[in-house]
Amino acid sequence: MNCPLRRILLPFGVLALMATAPLLSRAQEVLDGVAAQVNQEVITFSQVRELVGAREKQARETLRGQEMVEKIKEIRLQAVNDLIDRQLIIQEFREIEKKGASIPTYVVEDRIQAIIREEFGGDRNAFTRTLAAQGYTLDRFRQLEQEKIIVQAMRAQQVKPNVIISESKVKEAYREHIAEYTSEEQVKLRMVVLRGANDGRRKMMEEIREKVAGGAAFEDLARMYSEDSNQEQGGDWGWINRKTLNETLTKVAFGLKPGQISNIIEQGDSLYLLYCEAKKAGTTKPLAEVRADLEKKLIQAERQKAQQEWINKLRKKAFIKIF
Repeated sequence: MNCPLRRILLPFGVLALMATAPLLSRAQEVLDGVAAQVNQEVITFSQVRELVGAREKQARETLRGQEMVEKIKEIRLQAVNDLIDRQLIIQEFREIEKKGASIPTYVVEDRIQAIIREEFGGDRNAFTRTLAAQGYTLDRFRQLEQEKIIVQAMRAQQVKPNVIISESKVKEAYREHIAEYTSEEQVKLRMVVLRGANDGRRKMMEEIREKVAGGAAFEDLARMYSEDSNQEQGGDWGWINRKTLNETLTKVAFGLKPGQISNIIEQGDSLYLLYCEAKKAGTTKPLAEVRADLEKKLIQAERQKAQQEWINKLRKKAFIKIF
């Protein structure tokens, strides 16, 4: 057969992005409930539940009250729309199939054999037991895998094989996302903290500063006197950025040169002494260094745009109702 679709379908023995259960019988649909209608076919609540189960569980565990309710609504609506798109794609394939396109049986069987080999160590009995435990027969699982292949192959057919990204688009994307390719300025910092900003504590901090200025190791004095959580590490805060400390301490820390000690800083009821061990300037990777990454992202965006435009066309000519 010389059908172009068949030539595209053959290499795609892999999972599609949206995995759902196969359609139920009409009797089961009535009992299950209808979430949406796509032309003459329906999407059931059980299909939606299967798709959103893990995300809903996470929302229930991490959110509360109205925020949780709104998040679950959002998750379910997204799932229904994903299932609608999937059903539209399968229906579109069925129309093409009438003209002679097909999914060769061996493509699906190869995929199933790969699953058995990669996920079950080649143990077919373990595979069938798992299917049974999840409520699938082998025929249903085979149908599901076939539909996954159809969805991915049909999506892939909408993408031009060679997407060309213009130089102007690359430069524009570089300007828009330059923060992603820029490392932050950092300071390797040590600190002595004394709790209680009274005269006695200030005098102690002045003595500590004098000892450091006279050549004493800052980390040794921090171990002896500091009263913060990094005392045992010699007051070592490691490499910090401008978001690590409060505004006052940040301004002082980043104003120091390597090897320089700060003046005594009073904040609230505490006294601070900062020591800069080293500094790293913020750097931005040049366009030449990140061009390949940018082009890859832009090509992917163009492919997704092409697929979405195709889906929008399918939606426009279809009867869709969400219940």
